[in-house]
Amino acid sequence: MSATLSPDELSERIRVRAREMGFGAVGVAPVHASAHGDAYERWIAQEMHGDMAYLAREDAVAKRRDPAVLVPGARSAVVVGLEYFNADADPSSPLDPARGVVARYARNDDYHDLMKERLIQLQDWINDTLLPVHGRAYVDTGALLERELASRAGLGWHGRNTMLIQPRRGSYWFLGAILLDVELDYDAPFATEHCGTCSACLTACPTNALLGRDETGAPRMDARRCISYLTIELRGPIPRDLRPAMGNRVYGCDICQEVCPFNNSKFVRITREPAFLARAGLDGPSLIEWMGMSQEDFSRRFKNSPIKRAKRRGLLRNVAVALGNWGALEAVPALAVALHDDEPLVRGHAAWALGRIGTEAAWQALAGRAGVEEDAWVGEEIAAALRERTAS
Repeated sequence: MSATLSPDELSERIRVRAREMGFGAVGVAPVHASAHGDAYERWIAQEMHGDMAYLAREDAVAKRRDPAVLVPGARSAVVVGLEYFNADADPSSPLDPARGVVARYARNDDYHDLMKERLIQLQDWINDTLLPVHGRAYVDTGALLERELASRAGLGWHGRNTMLIQPRRGSYWFLGAILLDVELDYDAPFATEHCGTCSACLTACPTNALLGRDETGAPRMDARRCISYLTIELRGPIPRDLRPAMGNRVYGCDICQEVCPFNNSKFVRITREPAFLARAGLDGPSLIEWMGMSQEDFSRRFKNSPIKRAKRRGLLRNVAVALGNWGALEAVPALAVALHDDEPLVRGHAAWALGRIGTEAAWQALAGRAGVEEDAWVGEEIAAALRERTAS
């Protein structure tokens, strides 16, 4: 078949097949060294990747600089996108401090498995139907700069919020790619960014994680301040000065997407993928109810869910911060119980939350735990919370 089909015919057949498989966007790009390799290394040198050490490994940096290191002989990348946007079932839930906000991408089944399986099927189809190829599929888990590849494949531009934005379709996309050792016909790269003078995302970010563009035009983010990093990737305590800015966001953050003009109701589309419809209880969950979640509850609720990445201790850490930001009297009993959780990470953030609420019951719970707490960091959190009483 390869002898009878030209590169442009091969590319078009692949595009058609990808759309038949449900991908909402598909483009083809040449594989070559990244245009943002130097910017990426400067970002790492400034330690803006935080605790995500896997991003700074020498082999990972080399692979992100040049995808051909991942797949020797790779010449082309088939880049696909799958929409995942779901509107809030109850538009008032993000504004209700008693309820948690889960990022839209995490309210459903884990996209990694679904997209990886579908990309492998696409690669098998290319092998069986078009021509023998060597390649590998990636969905957000390999050392690959997917957004740069997507832009090179004509799918959109890098917004100031670091997201890939498609004109008239927004940024609520999962991206994946197949690197192939065959030359294809390539889509024109998306050469123009349409953010213009808009800086809505930078202004709206409550933790000031977005830093605009560098001298090469690449968007910059200090991941250490990003709510998505703080609630998912960070394994230890959340810095105290950032906790109040997190509000009631307990897993991930969509603020920089929500304020983007290209994600308004005229452009953004509701997902047609059943697996990406929100699970029951993930659209505005009760913070108090989640604070009492056992390990068994966590494992059952979040099977095949992206939320399992945070683990129970990470999720309950986030919930405790949200309860402290709510500051309501009715949160005290759940937080008082959490002061005795097996996980120090949960106990320490529960102590901070009780200090924020500052009722007599909260002080009593803190004072009672102070006498038996054995973990040094948790003891410091309890002491800091009790000092709030003296200060007030």
